[in-house]
Amino acid sequence: MAVKILKRRPLSLLEKTYLPQILIGLKITLRNLFRPSVTLQYPEERPDIPEGYRGVPTLVKDANGREKCVACQLCEFVCPPRAIRITSRELETGGEDAHIEKAPDEFEIDMLRCIYCGYCQEVCPEEAIWLQDVFSISGYSREAMVFDKEKLYQLGGTLPDNHFKWDRKKAEEEAAKRH
Repeated sequence: MAVKILKRRPLSLLEKTYLPQILIGLKITLRNLFRPSVTLQYPEERPDIPEGYRGVPTLVKDANGREKCVACQLCEFVCPPRAIRITSRELETGGEDAHIEKAPDEFEIDMLRCIYCGYCQEVCPEEAIWLQDVFSISGYSREAMVFDKEKLYQLGGTLPDNHFKWDRKKAEEEAAKRH
């Protein structure tokens, strides 16, 4: 295979001084100097979060402050990167929560593995896991980025429950006992 060598033309005196390139750069700088700023001064200014944004998955409580999670482990099974780990415990029969069989003893989400797909929220039958609009989380170590149940409830807080599922079941059970 033959190699063709291309000869470069010599630079002119104006090109040797680099003045055309400097003037082009100054022209771009001056043009952008008088435009409105597009830079956000984060964290003082926050971006507008669009509707339906899928941020950090968190656990939420109902309006009465009770755990909504019943440790069904559907979110753990559906999670593509296996970021969720749940250890369940059996609840005592009888009492206020007689209609609930299990509760999460441990609930962890590894935020370094989470891909924010939203499958966990979609599959949860109790609406216990919710994607918040938090987009900036940080930690100093890998262990700090594994959020436990307390941290997830702290981030999630309380979500108003529109159907009051457990209260309705309790009222139905009491009505059935009376009749």
